[in-house]
Amino acid sequence: MAAPPIISATDRATAYAALEPQLRELLRGEPDPVAAMANFSAALMHTFGWHWVGFYRVVGQELVLGPFQGPVACARIGYGKGVCGTAWKEGRTVLVADVDAFPGHIACSPHSRSEIVVPLHDAMRRVVAVLDIDSSALNDFSDIDARGLEALCAILEPTLG
Repeated sequence: MAAPPIISATDRATAYAALEPQLRELLRGEPDPVAAMANFSAALMHTFGWHWVGFYRVVGQELVLGPFQGPVACARIGYGKGVCGTAWKEGRTVLVADVDAFPGHIACSPHSRSEIVVPLHDAMRRVVAVLDIDSSALNDFSDIDARGLEALCAILEPTLG
């Protein structure tokens, strides 16, 4: 089955708003973080059709690959390394218009052209995972995506501890 077309930036705010109640219902009562992350990434991939959508979990001093949708990915990323490690280290959403212009970008796929990474926190406000999304289009993410994804990740965070 082919992936759905990528939703234009103008329609994304509407798509995020529509996904919010769906994800709340989907994740309601789910105590397992892996199951929750798996369905979360599948919902995003089905809605937006990006190249890669998934999670990296903080395990010790590195990010370890978690549930995802898309082609194979890097299994481990060091603290402060690449876009994911930077979002973890800085505790903030990182938007990259052109991954080739990001110093230290980790190239897991030659088809990844732009990226957004959102950190997820536990109850103590420690980063415990990051949501990583890659697009095959340059400059595919904006502040609309950052705000929309941060709001959706807030639904998932209670499951993470």
